[in-house]
Amino acid sequence: MRPLTLVHLSDLHFGRDVDLDQVAALEGGVRTLRPDAVIVSGDLTQRARHGEFQGALAFVQQLGRQAPTLVVPGNHDVQWWGSPWSLLGDRPKYVKYRRYFGEELSPRLEIGGAVIAGALSSYGVTFGSMTWNLNDLAVKGHLPAAELGRVGRYFETAPPELVRVVVLHHNVLRGAISRRMGLARWRTAQDRLGRTGADLVLCGHDHQEGSGQIDGTVVVSTAGTHTSRSRGGRPSAFNVVSVNPTSIDIQHMRWHRESKEFVPGDLARYGRVRAVP
Repeated sequence: MRPLTLVHLSDLHFGRDVDLDQVAALEGGVRTLRPDAVIVSGDLTQRARHGEFQGALAFVQQLGRQAPTLVVPGNHDVQWWGSPWSLLGDRPKYVKYRRYFGEELSPRLEIGGAVIAGALSSYGVTFGSMTWNLNDLAVKGHLPAAELGRVGRYFETAPPELVRVVVLHHNVLRGAISRRMGLARWRTAQDRLGRTGADLVLCGHDHQEGSGQIDGTVVVSTAGTHTSRSRGGRPSAFNVVSVNPTSIDIQHMRWHRESKEFVPGDLARYGRVRAVP
């Protein structure tokens, strides 16, 4: 297979906290990377307001002129107060998101060398996302068996040589600073992700860039945020993921405030575990 390049962004939070200098740098900088696809793993808005969605849509459309683009909703994009506990069904929670980004909450993208599947993890205040910690209310996500079962069936139909990528919002590995998992019942979620046949998971939510593997097999890219609310006051970051025949490389691109540009940071390299014909 030829090398494949994915630009992985997350947690832009258009609204109060978005860093417009970073947005401008991303709009120009992504073009120079010449990615095969751009992935935005949720939290496009701060409060799911129309103006925030409009700003996020304009940004995503600009990226879409440079490369195929896939977006999934994050917990900040969900109007959970329109149907807490899903008492009025799920549809009221996603009315604004769907108005701007389309009906599909778990989109798919097929590009040369890869199949990319969105998985919805952001449901707001609902039973599946609850924990014993009240601070997790409307923050945690979860991955239902039906959601990842759908992803697994999709991957089964793809040619074996294609890279299989899952995109969701909530971090599936523990944050290095926060020490928090983004998903309720995260062990079950990790097991389900492994059983989809995925090679790579792209996520965000924790506001700190990172990478790792689930059980030494599935590679995970966690993108940072493009706001002032990064963990530990660290520079914001996005990830450039390079998929090669024998490895998956994750390059963190960190914000340099003085020069107003993103510069390469540390690079992590993981061997590809699934045998490729």
